Amino acid sequence: MPRNPDSRDLMDVDWPFFGEVCRALALRVAREYDPEIVLGVAKAGVIPGVVVASILQREFASMTVTRHDEFAAPQLIAGPPDTLGGRRVLIVDETCDSGDTLKLALNEVRARHPADVKTAVSFRTGSYAPDFHAFETDRPIVLPWDREVVRDGEVVVNPDFADHL
Repeated sequence: MPRNPDSRDLMDVDWPFFGEVCRALALRVAREYDPEIVLGVAKAGVIPGVVVASILQREFASMTVTRHDEFAAPQLIAGPPDTLGGRRVLIVDETCDSGDTLKLALNEVRARHPADVKTAVSFRTGSYAPDFHAFETDRPIVLPWDREVVRDGEVVVNPDFADHL
């Protein structure tokens, strides 16, 4: 996410819209795939992942991937559970641009020998095509959990977006 996005191009996602996106994603998945477990990619992919898992009434687990900055390659912090073997897995992340995070997650999941694995994101923002997505845009996105942060014990508008929200 750019540090100073142009406010005309910024997509400010609020909680109600995010809820609709999660419902749409769950419906798209349910029409074509029946996962036994939904795996959210932490941090931000856990939020849509747990919502999708709840809507689909499926088990939820997570793995942790991070980037030191927006241009760095993703790094695995905590892998997926070993209980994925022989099961149908749906990997969920919040956005997908280059696909680097999903590719890393896919490799880690496949190493646990699932019966099948598919990928899903709330927002497709680039050229990589996950198996499922709910919304596609080329605009920078501010997700509801990134909109405000705690600074000095107070909730404030995230300084990265303060000039644009």
